[in-house]
Amino acid sequence: MKVVILAGGYGTRLRPLTYSIPKPLVPLVGKPLIVRMIESLPQSVDTVVLAVSYMKEALEEHFQSQPCGKKVVVVHEASPLGTGGAIKNVAQHLDETFIAMNGDCISSLDFRSLVKAHRENGGIGTIALWQVGDPTAFGVVELDKASRVINFQEKPKREDARSDLINAGYYVFEPEILDYIGKGQVSIEREVFPNILDYGLFGHRFTGHWMDCGTRESFLAAQAMILDLEQPSSASACEGCSIEPPNLIRSGAARGARLGPHACIEAGVAISEGCQVSNSLIMKGAVLEPRCLVTDSIIGPKVVVAKDCHVTESILAIK
Repeated sequence: MKVVILAGGYGTRLRPLTYSIPKPLVPLVGKPLIVRMIESLPQSVDTVVLAVSYMKEALEEHFQSQPCGKKVVVVHEASPLGTGGAIKNVAQHLDETFIAMNGDCISSLDFRSLVKAHRENGGIGTIALWQVGDPTAFGVVELDKASRVINFQEKPKREDARSDLINAGYYVFEPEILDYIGKGQVSIEREVFPNILDYGLFGHRFTGHWMDCGTRESFLAAQAMILDLEQPSSASACEGCSIEPPNLIRSGAARGARLGPHACIEAGVAISEGCQVSNSLIMKGAVLEPRCLVTDSIIGPKVVVAKDCHVTESILAIK
């Protein structure tokens, strides 16, 4: 089975970090985001098609040097084509039932259950759905009693919402869906789905966890969630440090610092005495000079945070 991962955006909400690193390769608890997504796929998936328009070469180089156990095909978009246009652009690779997924979500979705539901429904497509308390920031999906999609609402007012189920960004499609996607920039949610309801578009609810990792806040929330779930072991490379788990601390140098909770510190980071780091990602080669405070932030590779600086709710990176 083949999977299309829609990773055509520029990662603007994670700038300035994504000026030099494509969002799919930003490390999420020790692994690039895209690798975590691929590892969540079932064994029946043998080919991953990455639809990208930004820093294609970096993604190709990554998978050439660090194979992930599946064939990875990187397909370039000259400019972002939207969710529908990106799928249409890789049509030459899609000749059977396939999975499509947004490139910045982490979840507990069981893809085998999603595919099973799709085959049982017998329609042209099935959408994974996530229940939320407040649907006003999302695309809302309304189902009938047979789980067939009957209506869509884009970011409705709370009192107008027809459902509390949102599009989670995971789909199973029959290749016939390609016949209903035009060329160029196309939103599959807004321009395609409303026109194919008569061909059988179904919803599949799942529970557990779901998170969009597209912003600093949501990325760090996903990092905290994974740390809580996985409780990874950390290197003991800290002299005289106070450590509050859970964290992921790779080998490096830290002296007399307070680390955690929810800190991810990559290899080769130098953290000086008196520093405090919590709910943050510190990337390779970064240096924290004495008495720095870093909270709710992402510090990019080789960034030097000067002594006594307080970095809060920020992304620091070398362009």
